[in-house]
Amino acid sequence: MLMETPERARLDAFFRRITAQFPAGQAITTLVITHLLQERPAFLRAMTAVSTIGAVLPKPRSIHQPTLDTVRRILPVHDLSRERFTDETQALHYLEDTVGGQDVVLVDIGGYFAASLDTLVDKFSGRILGVVEDTENGHQRYAALGSLPCPVVSVARSPLKDCEDHLVGRSIVFSTDALVRARGDILTSRSACVIGFGKIGRSIAQTLRAQDLRVTVYDNDAVKRVQAHALGFHTSASTTEAVHDADLVLCATGNLALRHEDFAALRNGAYLGSVTSSEDELELGSLDDLYERQPVGPQLTRYEVTGHYFYVLADGGAVNFVHGAAVGTYIHLVQAEILAATAALSHARLQPGLHEMPAADRDTIARTWLRHFER
Repeated sequence: MLMETPERARLDAFFRRITAQFPAGQAITTLVITHLLQERPAFLRAMTAVSTIGAVLPKPRSIHQPTLDTVRRILPVHDLSRERFTDETQALHYLEDTVGGQDVVLVDIGGYFAASLDTLVDKFSGRILGVVEDTENGHQRYAALGSLPCPVVSVARSPLKDCEDHLVGRSIVFSTDALVRARGDILTSRSACVIGFGKIGRSIAQTLRAQDLRVTVYDNDAVKRVQAHALGFHTSASTTEAVHDADLVLCATGNLALRHEDFAALRNGAYLGSVTSSEDELELGSLDDLYERQPVGPQLTRYEVTGHYFYVLADGGAVNFVHGAAVGTYIHLVQAEILAATAALSHARLQPGLHEMPAADRDTIARTWLRHFER
C-alpha cells in the first residue's frame, strides 16, 4: 500500500512521541529482523532514535523491492537465513563481524536467535542485553529453552497484538481466495480445515465460516479445541482426521503443523497454505524424493505422486505476504511496543527470563495511538 504524505507525517509523529515516552538508557546497537514492507522505513527510523542499527535483516519472503532499495541507502542490510543463526559458531562470527564489542539488543521475528542464544551471551565480545520477540512462533522457541541466559521481552501475546492478529487472519483468507480464484476455482461452500486455534487461527476459522465454508479445527491443545467447539466449529482428534476431507487446509500453529506422514492424508486436489514461514509450519522438504512439483499458476505449486496430488500456496510461505499483508495502522501498536521493549532492555535492569511489557506501558501506547490514528 502506497503511503500518502500526510499518512507518513502522521506515522512519523506517532513514532516520535513513542520514542520520547520510552527513551533509551545507555547507547545500544540493534540487529533488526523485520518484514521489509512499504510502511517499515518509518519504524526503522524510529528504531534509530533508541539505538544504532548494526544491521537490518529482512525476512526473505516479505521484501518489497523498492523499500529494500530505500533502506539500503541509509542502513546496512544483510541476508537472513535460519541456518546463519542455528549454527552457534556461524552466529557468533556474524555478531563479532557486525557488532563486535558493543551492547546489543536482538530484535527478532520468529526465534531466529534462540538456537545460538546461550553461546552468544556467553562468548560474544560485547554484551547481549536481551531479545525482543514479535511472534508466537518465536515466543515458543525461546520458552522452550527453559533457563534463558538473558532477558527476552515477548510482544507475541500482548493485547495490543490482538487487532493485528485478527486482521492477519482475514488477510490470509483474502490472499488464499485470490490465489485459488486465479486458477479458476472457488472455495465457497467447500470444506476447510484450520490447524492451530490461536488468535490468528481463530480469525481464519471465523472468516472462512463467514464466507460460507464448512470449517473443521484441530489444535493439539485440548483447551483450544474446546474453545473452537464452543464457537460452533467441528473439531477433530488428530491432524490426520482433520485434513482428510478438507478442500482447503490452512496451518496456523507456528510450530510444524504438518509432518511427512500427514501429507498423505490430504485429499486429492486440496489446497494447502501456511500463516508463517514454510520451515516453521510444513515439512515440505521431506517430500522432495517422493512428489513431483510443478508450478500451475501464480504462487501455486502442484505436488503429485502416483494416485495423489495437492496444491501448495506461496511455496508454503505466509500466504498473506503475496498481497503485501496489509493490516492498516494497527500494526503500529505492535511496532511501538517493540520500540518500548528495546528501550527497556537498554537500561539493563531486567533479569534473565521471559518478560512482557507492563500493562501501564501498553496503556500509554494505546492512548498515543488513539490520538494519532483514531480519526
